[in-house]
Amino acid sequence: MATLRMMSHEAPTPPTLELIRAARDGDRSAVDELFALAYDELRSLAQLIRARGAGETLNTTALVHEAYLKLQPERGLDLQDKAHFTRIVARAMRQVLIDAARRRVAEKRGGGMTDVTLDEALGSATLRDQDLVQLDDALQELEGLDPRRASIVECRFFGGLTVEETAVALGVSAPTVKRDWRVARAWLARALGEG
Repeated sequence: MATLRMMSHEAPTPPTLELIRAARDGDRSAVDELFALAYDELRSLAQLIRARGAGETLNTTALVHEAYLKLQPERGLDLQDKAHFTRIVARAMRQVLIDAARRRVAEKRGGGMTDVTLDEALGSATLRDQDLVQLDDALQELEGLDPRRASIVECRFFGGLTVEETAVALGVSAPTVKRDWRVARAWLARALGEG
């Protein structure tokens, strides 16, 4: 599974900490440099997401660049650390995919509704536009009920993070992530009508 190497649970190097602090203070060039450091990993993540069938009309480069545009300090980018940057990138990718899917669904005026399957491997589901919209609606509902579990889905599914990386990003233990991941998947399956 593709992950952001820069975002691993290893201690950040001082230059990266300096960049994070500068980005938090609104320095656009620091955001640009952080993005450049993570660019190859972001492209790998975008390829993984596209391989699942999500964002089928966005090419990999467009998905990465659209996510980058969402990482602007004037939009409230308040970086705390590398793990927080990972969460922000995962959320930006999710927003780009969902916005594009909603536009295409609106253009088609509906189309057929299909079930979305979230399995342990995360790689076997092929998501169409309507699937992404349904998933996002259910994820927003889950966010209202249990924000941590929604964040776990976001990190794992849209961010491509492992259990351990998700634990670091959210500041919880790996067993907590595993337990909440199982519960969140079951809740989403019911919400999406999979039984």
